[in-house]
Parts: sequence; C-alpha cells; structure tokens
Amino acid sequence: MSSPFNILMYSHDTYGLGHIRRTMAIANHLRNTNTNILILTGSPIAGRFAMPSQVDFVRIPGMIKKTNDEYRSLSIKIDDEQALNIRTNIILATAQTFRPDLFIVDKEPLGLKREVLPTLEWLKENRPSTRAVLGLRDILDDPEVIINDWRERDIYACLSELYDEIWVYGNQEIFDPVSLYEFPESLRDRVVFTGYIPRVKLHRTVRKKNRRRYRILSNDTFVLVTTGGGGDGFDVLDQFIAMHDYFPTSLPFKSLIITGPFMPKRSREKIRERAKVYGIKTLPFHPRLEELMQAADLVISMGGYNTICEILTHQTPALIIPRETPRKEQLIRARRLKHEGLIDYIGWQEVAPQLLRDKIFSVLNRSEQYARAISEFKLTGIDTMLERLRFFRSHIDRAETVD
Repeated sequence: MSSPFNILMYSHDTYGLGHIRRTMAIANHLRNTNTNILILTGSPIAGRFAMPSQVDFVRIPGMIKKTNDEYRSLSIKIDDEQALNIRTNIILATAQTFRPDLFIVDKEPLGLKREVLPTLEWLKENRPSTRAVLGLRDILDDPEVIINDWRERDIYACLSELYDEIWVYGNQEIFDPVSLYEFPESLRDRVVFTGYIPRVKLHRTVRKKNRRRYRILSNDTFVLVTTGGGGDGFDVLDQFIAMHDYFPTSLPFKSLIITGPFMPKRSREKIRERAKVYGIKTLPFHPRLEELMQAADLVISMGGYNTICEILTHQTPALIIPRETPRKEQLIRARRLKHEGLIDYIGWQEVAPQLLRDKIFSVLNRSEQYARAISEFKLTGIDTMLERLRFFRSHIDRAETVD
C-alpha cells in the first residue's frame, strides 16, 4: 500500500456554522482508509459534530468579527493581536508537523487577517509537492464588492503566487465568478467548477424515524424552519410565529424550529415561549440537520450554501428568506436558483404574515414540480473533487517511483 495521503483543511469560522459544515461535508466524502484529513477550525462547536474515522480537528482560539476589519477573541480574555498570533502559530506548526500533500483553504485566500499566509509561504518553500487549493462557495457577494476588496488587498496576485487550483463549489452556468469577479487570464485555467456539494444520502427509514420522533403522522405536512447558526435569524423566526398569530386556526401543518446555537439566549427564549403557544417545538441545535430536512415536506431557511446543498440532496421543497446584509450572497443565490425552478424565495424586506402563508401554500401545492426539478439537477461536487484527488495522488506516486 502507498503511504497515506494527508489533507489539511483550514476553516476560519469566526461566526455561524457555514464554514465548518461545508468543511465537514467535504472531509466526510474525501476520507478513506489511506487518506488522513485534519481540520483547522476556530468554530466553538466543532466538537459537537461526530468526527468520522480518518478525520480529526485542531481547534484554534475562536475570534468574532466586530467590524469588517476588526476581530476580537471569542472566549479567552487576551489582546486581539495575541489571539491572532496564537492562531497563526498553531496553523503553521500543524502544517510543519502534519506535512500535508494537499492544503485546502476555505473561502478566505489568506485566512483571517492573513493568518494562513505564513503557512502558504512555508509550504511553497519547503514542500513544493504540496498542492494548495482555495475552495470558494458558489457566490461570495456582489461582484463589485469582491472586485474592490480583492484589488485593495492584492488578492489576485496572492492567488497567482500561492495557489495551484481554485475550486468553485458551484455551477458556472448559474453563477460565474471567473467572469463576474474579473479573474485575470493567468488564473482562469486554475479554476475548477466542482458543482454543488451533495450530502450523504440517507435511507428512507430515517425519514419515518424522525417523523415519529417529533409526532408527525404520515398524512401530516411537516415544515422545518432553520436559520443556520441563528446569529442573524431572529427576524425570520419572528415572522414565522407572527404568521401563526395572524392565522391561529388556518395553518394545516406541523412545525419544528431550529433557532441555531448562536442566537442570543434572550431571543431564543422569546421564540421558544411564543412557539409553545401553537405547539411548535424549538431546538437550539441539531447535529444531524440533514435528517430533519429529509423528514420535512418543506424547509424554510435563509438560504446559506450548506442549507441549499442539503435541500438539493434530499429533494425537499424550500422557501428561502435570504439576508441582504452584510453580504448579498444569499439573495443572489436565491434569485439564481429560483430562475432554475429549484426553490422559491421572499425578499427580506417583503416578509409579512399574509405573504409568508401564501408562499408556503404555493410551494407545498407545487411540491412534486420542485422535487422533479431538483432530481434532474446534478450535484457533482464530490465526484469532481475525488477526480482531482486522484490526479494529485498519481503525481505524488510517480514522483516517489522516480525517487
């Protein structure tokens, strides 16, 4: 057997669940008995996810965004610069010791406040055989915002000097960052559109088990409401419960609300108390959200990347209420996917009890149409990444043979 193939993955995770969930999904698919995967993450809840065999994580001190340029330590009371220095040193020391064959950096080309830059430079100098890959979700933000930001921080030059490939976890025909974010010609042949990342398919008995667990009968309509990490999800949940206030006797479905672990405790309690009036159960977090999505007849969400991938994997009709600040990523994604006939959405400023009720009924009445459209939509993300992995491994194996 050839020597193990080591993959190091970086996920800065200043807030929310998006980065760690995407990283975990990729790791779960790329792992095998001859592939080790080590995840560098600042997520405070990384340990609440079950780590499969051949996958482990290194927890770097958490930091949280104060403004676009300022971050503070999340838990320990130390100077912000100290916290960044600790993170930077842990990342570099881990790479030097683990000696990865592949280094995948999620979203931020240089990491939080350039903390990954020393590691990228060390790998180029000391382990030139290591392939460095930047993984980008399908949409980052409005093109003008990204172009200005990347020019100001000289990101285009850094991509050219430090990365071997750029993986875009989306479909070029839906959103083309190469063109819209004005990638220079020198970078374009390094971009690989993987397609959207599927989640693990669950056996159909899982749907029945979860519906029984939450007392959802076979002929009941089950609506799952989730806002990811929940830090900015209160308004969505507030509107959903306001709809029940407005129509207390004419909503023929059962609901479950996942508030998200980062929703402030006071807000979470407020939602829980109001939901209890209508027999709606609330949970702050669920480590296997994909199981609930498979059990649901409709998902209402803000439409982050991971939620969309789970919806598409389990072919569950969805109504998206995308946030529009501080980034327009969710709004752009919702518009593009609605154009493809895969989801429906309501603009953040348009949400009201009457419209929300009408949209829910509209999506439920066309559930077969949505399921059919989703079933025809191919999720190629993992297949493409595995193909690139085989390519990288073949080059390493040939180099070892020559040596």
